[in-house]
Amino acid sequence: MLSAYIETSFFSACVSDRMDAQSAAWRTTSEQWWAVNKGRFRMCVSEEVIAELSAPTFLEGPAALDMLNGLPILRLSPEVRGLATIFVKQKVMPGPAFSGDAIHVAVATTYSMDYMVSWNVKHLANVNKRNHLAHVCLRLGLTPPLIVTPDLLW
Repeated sequence: MLSAYIETSFFSACVSDRMDAQSAAWRTTSEQWWAVNKGRFRMCVSEEVIAELSAPTFLEGPAALDMLNGLPILRLSPEVRGLATIFVKQKVMPGPAFSGDAIHVAVATTYSMDYMVSWNVKHLANVNKRNHLAHVCLRLGLTPPLIVTPDLLW
Protein backbone atom coordinates (compact mmCIF):
# COMPACT_ATOMS: atom_id res chain seq x y z
CA MET A 1 0.00 0.00 0.00
CA LEU A 2 1.32 3.44 -0.89
CA SER A 3 1.96 5.88 1.94
CA ALA A 4 0.94 9.52 2.22
CA TYR A 5 2.10 12.08 4.76
CA ILE A 6 -0.76 14.53 5.26
CA GLU A 7 0.50 18.04 5.98
CA THR A 8 -1.34 20.61 8.11
CA SER A 9 -2.75 22.68 5.24
CA PHE A 10 -4.87 19.72 4.11
CA PHE A 11 -6.65 19.47 7.48
CA SER A 12 -6.93 23.24 7.67
CA ALA A 13 -8.67 23.28 4.28
CA CYS A 14 -11.11 20.57 5.42
CA VAL A 15 -12.35 22.54 8.41
CA SER A 16 -12.02 26.08 7.10
CA ASP A 17 -15.11 28.26 7.30
CA ARG A 18 -13.78 30.75 4.76
CA MET A 19 -16.22 31.43 1.95
CA ASP A 20 -13.95 32.75 -0.81
CA ALA A 21 -13.91 30.67 -4.01
CA GLN A 22 -10.46 29.12 -3.49
CA SER A 23 -11.10 28.13 0.12
CA ALA A 24 -14.48 26.63 -0.77
CA ALA A 25 -12.95 24.66 -3.65
CA TRP A 26 -10.09 23.38 -1.51
CA ARG A 27 -12.53 22.40 1.26
CA THR A 28 -14.77 20.48 -1.14
CA THR A 29 -11.85 18.79 -2.90
CA SER A 30 -10.21 17.88 0.42
CA GLU A 31 -13.39 16.43 1.90
CA GLN A 32 -14.02 14.36 -1.23
CA TRP A 33 -10.41 13.23 -1.43
CA TRP A 34 -10.44 12.20 2.24
CA ALA A 35 -13.67 10.23 1.85
CA VAL A 36 -12.48 8.39 -1.27
CA ASN A 37 -8.81 7.86 -0.48
CA LYS A 38 -8.57 7.32 3.28
CA GLY A 39 -8.44 3.56 2.78
CA ARG A 40 -6.29 3.62 -0.34
CA PHE A 41 -3.15 4.98 1.33
CA ARG A 42 -1.32 4.37 4.59
CA MET A 43 -1.83 7.93 5.83
CA CYS A 44 0.40 9.44 8.49
CA VAL A 45 0.86 12.76 10.25
CA SER A 46 3.63 14.02 12.49
CA GLU A 47 4.02 15.68 15.84
CA GLU A 48 4.46 18.92 13.85
CA VAL A 49 0.98 18.60 12.34
CA ILE A 50 -0.46 18.14 15.83
CA ALA A 51 1.46 21.15 17.14
CA GLU A 52 0.30 23.38 14.29
CA LEU A 53 -3.34 22.30 14.58
CA SER A 54 -3.17 22.76 18.37
CA ALA A 55 -1.90 26.35 18.18
CA PRO A 56 -4.17 28.77 20.07
CA THR A 57 -4.41 30.95 16.97
CA PHE A 58 -5.93 28.10 14.92
CA LEU A 59 -9.58 28.37 15.90
CA GLU A 60 -10.73 25.31 13.92
CA GLY A 61 -8.08 23.15 15.62
CA PRO A 62 -10.42 20.82 17.53
CA ALA A 63 -12.31 19.83 14.36
CA ALA A 64 -9.05 19.30 12.46
CA LEU A 65 -7.52 17.30 15.31
CA ASP A 66 -10.56 14.99 15.29
CA MET A 67 -9.62 13.98 11.74
CA LEU A 68 -6.30 12.59 13.02
CA ASN A 69 -7.95 9.85 15.10
CA GLY A 70 -6.40 6.52 14.21
CA LEU A 71 -3.61 7.93 12.03
CA PRO A 72 -0.02 6.97 12.85
CA ILE A 73 1.95 9.89 14.30
CA LEU A 74 5.55 10.13 13.08
CA ARG A 75 8.08 11.36 15.63
CA LEU A 76 10.36 14.35 15.17
CA SER A 77 13.51 12.30 15.66
CA PRO A 78 17.05 13.70 15.68
CA GLU A 79 17.35 12.42 12.09
CA VAL A 80 14.27 14.42 11.06
CA ARG A 81 15.57 17.55 12.75
CA GLY A 82 19.00 17.16 11.14
CA LEU A 83 17.50 16.71 7.70
CA ALA A 84 15.29 19.77 8.19
CA THR A 85 18.42 21.77 9.01
CA ILE A 86 20.07 20.56 5.80
CA PHE A 87 16.98 21.51 3.77
CA VAL A 88 17.08 25.04 5.17
CA LYS A 89 20.86 25.40 4.69
CA GLN A 90 20.56 24.15 1.10
CA LYS A 91 17.64 26.57 0.53
CA VAL A 92 15.27 23.76 -0.38
CA MET A 93 12.88 25.01 2.32
CA PRO A 94 12.55 28.32 4.15
CA GLY A 95 13.52 28.49 7.81
CA PRO A 96 13.20 27.92 10.58
CA ALA A 97 14.59 24.39 10.56
CA PHE A 98 12.92 23.47 13.85
CA SER A 99 9.31 23.81 12.66
CA GLY A 100 7.04 24.30 9.67
CA ASP A 101 7.71 23.35 6.06
CA ALA A 102 11.28 22.10 6.55
CA ILE A 103 10.12 19.72 9.29
CA HIS A 104 7.20 18.43 7.20
CA VAL A 105 9.42 17.58 4.24
CA ALA A 106 12.07 16.07 6.52
CA VAL A 107 9.48 13.85 8.22
CA ALA A 108 8.05 12.64 4.91
CA THR A 109 11.55 11.98 3.56
CA THR A 110 12.98 10.33 6.69
CA TYR A 111 10.02 7.98 7.00
CA SER A 112 10.15 7.13 3.26
CA MET A 113 6.65 8.31 2.48
CA ASP A 114 5.60 7.92 -1.16
CA TYR A 115 3.55 11.11 -1.18
CA MET A 116 3.14 14.28 0.83
CA VAL A 117 -0.30 15.87 0.48
CA SER A 118 -0.42 19.64 0.91
CA TRP A 119 -2.24 22.74 -0.25
CA ASN A 120 0.90 24.81 0.39
CA VAL A 121 1.78 25.54 -3.22
CA LYS A 122 4.29 28.23 -2.34
CA HIS A 123 6.88 26.12 -0.52
CA LEU A 124 5.75 22.51 -0.69
CA ALA A 125 3.56 21.40 -3.59
CA ASN A 126 5.60 23.51 -5.95
CA VAL A 127 6.97 21.95 -9.11
CA ASN A 128 9.94 24.36 -9.03
CA LYS A 129 11.03 22.92 -5.66
CA ARG A 130 10.79 19.30 -6.83
CA ASN A 131 14.12 19.16 -8.68
CA HIS A 132 16.02 20.99 -5.95
CA LEU A 133 14.62 18.65 -3.28
CA ALA A 134 15.41 15.59 -5.41
CA HIS A 135 18.98 16.78 -6.02
CA VAL A 136 19.70 17.37 -2.31
CA CYS A 137 18.11 14.04 -1.35
CA LEU A 138 20.08 12.19 -4.03
CA ARG A 139 23.34 13.55 -2.59
CA LEU A 140 22.24 12.27 0.82
CA GLY A 141 21.16 8.85 -0.48
CA LEU A 142 17.50 9.55 0.24
CA THR A 143 14.34 9.43 -1.83
CA PRO A 144 12.03 12.42 -1.39
CA PRO A 145 8.26 12.05 -1.38
CA LEU A 146 6.27 13.33 -4.32
CA ILE A 147 4.65 16.46 -2.89
CA VAL A 148 1.22 17.03 -4.41
CA THR A 149 -2.07 18.78 -3.84
CA PRO A 150 -5.04 16.47 -3.16
CA ASP A 151 -6.58 17.13 -6.57
CA LEU A 152 -3.45 15.69 -8.23
CA LEU A 153 -3.52 12.48 -6.19
CA TRP A 154 -6.82 10.94 -7.21
